Amino acid sequence: MEEGGDDMRALDKYIELYKNNNTLPPQPFEDDVKKGLRNSNGTGVIAGYTKICDVIGYEKDGEKVIPIDGKLIYRGYDLKSIVDKVMVSDKFYFESIIYLLLFGVIPSENELIDFKHILEEERNLPDSLAINQIMANPSPNIMNKLAQSVLSLYSYDENPEDFSIENNIRQSLNIIAKLPTIMVYSYQAKKHTYDHASHFFHYAKPNLSFAEHILATYRLDQKYSFEEAKLLDLCLIVQADHGGGNNSAFTSRVLTSTNTDIYSTISACISSLKGCRHGGANLKVMDQLDDMLDKISDTYNDELIKEYLWNKLNNNELIYGMGHAIYMKSDPRAQLLKKYSKQIAYGKGYQKEYDLLCSIERLTPSVMKEYKGKDVQVCANVDLFTGLIYRMLDIDKELYTPIFAISRVSGWCAHRFEELQNNKIIRPAYRYIGKQYK
Repeated sequence: MEEGGDDMRALDKYIELYKNNNTLPPQPFEDDVKKGLRNSNGTGVIAGYTKICDVIGYEKDGEKVIPIDGKLIYRGYDLKSIVDKVMVSDKFYFESIIYLLLFGVIPSENELIDFKHILEEERNLPDSLAINQIMANPSPNIMNKLAQSVLSLYSYDENPEDFSIENNIRQSLNIIAKLPTIMVYSYQAKKHTYDHASHFFHYAKPNLSFAEHILATYRLDQKYSFEEAKLLDLCLIVQADHGGGNNSAFTSRVLTSTNTDIYSTISACISSLKGCRHGGANLKVMDQLDDMLDKISDTYNDELIKEYLWNKLNNNELIYGMGHAIYMKSDPRAQLLKKYSKQIAYGKGYQKEYDLLCSIERLTPSVMKEYKGKDVQVCANVDLFTGLIYRMLDIDKELYTPIFAISRVSGWCAHRFEELQNNKIIRPAYRYIGKQYK
């Protein structure tokens, strides 16, 4: 539209119509209206059953909600117990979590070897996809390119609409294996086209874990330490799934319920995760952290930190990295990342940043209580520490959310598996409150 012309005046009219006719009047929750599929107390409406993952943040005594230390359960296994065992071992474990989420059991050593081999064989991309889809048509946003590229994999599948169990497993493993390679290729193409920087492409090396594969293809020299790969493996593990009610997993179930193909389904899940109220929140945490480092003269002074947090609330801004819909006392993912990232943070010169995140976690509950004038149950969520971990690993911030997608795709596929076996199209109702013309 030409600036200052009739088209701009028309646009002004459209803007006014948009505002007047797309804003609902403020109204309280009603018993039969669950805005956002939430109950009036903020908890999620139960929309189905799952055997994949459970998210536990409180207990109930009648109507009374009692906060407890948060638990995340993968197929019956407590995440904390899994991680505490894994982190003292010399092995990477994300592949076992993929197997567990998809098939419901932890693989034996021989089963895991075979499973890893299958995934390794699927890592490299078709040449035409890499060249024509990614390199020749880069995107300024990597998440958009992930979604587009996954959708393009449909064209390389001889049986994209085959809904058999065997084919659904094959398709899922193909997408899971290729997503890290798609991410790195998309980033390199974006860097060359939009940042005018040099780029490079590495083929996948054999016998590497997911975490090692990401670092080896992302870094120019393909070098990384065991501790770095182990920390990235931890991030992948703790973000692998979060129950059927989180937005992107629910997206998987909604699309699957229509009997659409897996590529459309996973592409939509990636688009869901992109939003800053879902997977993109770790970027907001890092922006917030950098702003605090810039504006607070002494980041070890509690009063200065509390003043900054108070001002955010006064300006109707969120304190990113704090608060969760289910976890009230603690988010086990945040606690595990906090526990196992401290040593490498101090060793790599990120002590000040790490300590400031811990201060945000410690001080936000009292600031929220003072601001609202009542007790508020708020705890650190997984996003508080993931961004700093990726920064410590020298990973560009544009890849923070894409790595989250790589973590979560096996969970999305698991929810698709379950939905296909117990399918009924998902169709919530909305109450009409608009005008009625005669």
